[in-house]
Amino acid sequence: MEELLANFGEEINEVVHDFLPRFMVGGGQAGLTQYIFWMCVAIILMLVVLFAVRGRLSLVPRGRFVNGVEYVVEYVRDDILKGNLGRTADKHGPFLLTLFFFILFNNIVGVIPGCKPGTGTIGVTFALALISFVYFIVVAVKHMGALGYIKSFAPAGVSFPLNILVGVIEAFSTFLRLITLAVRLFANMFAGHICLAAFALLTSSFFGLLLSAGNFVGVASVACLAILIVIYAIELVVAVIQAYVFTVLSAVYVQLAESEH
Repeated sequence: MEELLANFGEEINEVVHDFLPRFMVGGGQAGLTQYIFWMCVAIILMLVVLFAVRGRLSLVPRGRFVNGVEYVVEYVRDDILKGNLGRTADKHGPFLLTLFFFILFNNIVGVIPGCKPGTGTIGVTFALALISFVYFIVVAVKHMGALGYIKSFAPAGVSFPLNILVGVIEAFSTFLRLITLAVRLFANMFAGHICLAAFALLTSSFFGLLLSAGNFVGVASVACLAILIVIYAIELVVAVIQAYVFTVLSAVYVQLAESEH
């Protein structure tokens, strides 16, 4: 058991080291890390799937593949877009759907053994958060005007100098949306994959002891395989949930920009 724990510690260190960004091409200030490489793979895969579905579209969709993609699009449209944006759902639909599928495909690629999620590095998640942040700021400025948007940070009826303090707090809370969007997605994908990888290693090591001892070989093998399948299923669910949460929050911020003031 002591040897198992010692080996487990070493294996965890290797897992953490493996998840750290490292250059595949180039280095220093410019290069291609494994996360960016798999992000490009995810983008290509997303485009292939979407164009394949587009080529099969008809009045009555046929085939499980097309029906499945259409179900996802309709769910995002009805639950996220119409549920939060109402009558302006169609206006912001292309942006939010693109955001959802980009994150979803990156997360799913990261579930495949040997691959890394593009959303597993803070640089990518910060870029996504910045795009979402700039988008709802632009929506607010178009809705209220630049001066009107700045004035909206201080609620009407609040006297001076309290209105300045409230305005600073509101501006800071708005800026925090950028940080929370980026960190939430990165932390869940990076830390979640490490935790699940650690659990998978622990499970494999435990059942490896049973196999080496010659006890319950068949049962141990089946149980180990079943647990690993459950672990990957959980990772897949987390991948979908994180894409959903990021898109919902972006939709909520857009809705607030349009209707709050």
